[in-house]
Amino acid sequence: MTERQVIQASCVAIDGRAVMIEGEPGSGKSSLALALIDRGAQLIGDDGVSLSLSHSAIIASPPPNIAGKIEICHVGIADMATTSAPLALIINLVQSAPRLVEPAALRDMLGIAVPALTLPTHDHMLALRTEFALRMHGLKTA
Repeated sequence: MTERQVIQASCVAIDGRAVMIEGEPGSGKSSLALALIDRGAQLIGDDGVSLSLSHSAIIASPPPNIAGKIEICHVGIADMATTSAPLALIINLVQSAPRLVEPAALRDMLGIAVPALTLPTHDHMLALRTEFALRMHGLKTA
């Protein structure tokens, strides 16, 4: 039996690995997802992501009720192609984040330890920081 859960977060795939973006309402989850998509990432889900256990990986997929939709603040809801990918990193957006982090914390998701980092909201370098966080701390794909 496959374990599955839907999480309220945004999620994108960068080079075949999923980055889940968590934070309070208005923290910039959709804005970060959109900035990463502009840099080449693919949408998995905006304001919702479906997680399922597959062998030794967590697969992040678009939740059916909002698949292919992303909210662009002050513009509207846009249609966008989606993908699925193994979850490699969790980013938690907060007002004030620690400056130095080594190593990333681990969060249990469906029985698998996933690296998690806290980053500051509305940082003009947030997309670039997220890409480096994935390279430096993200789970590798098999």
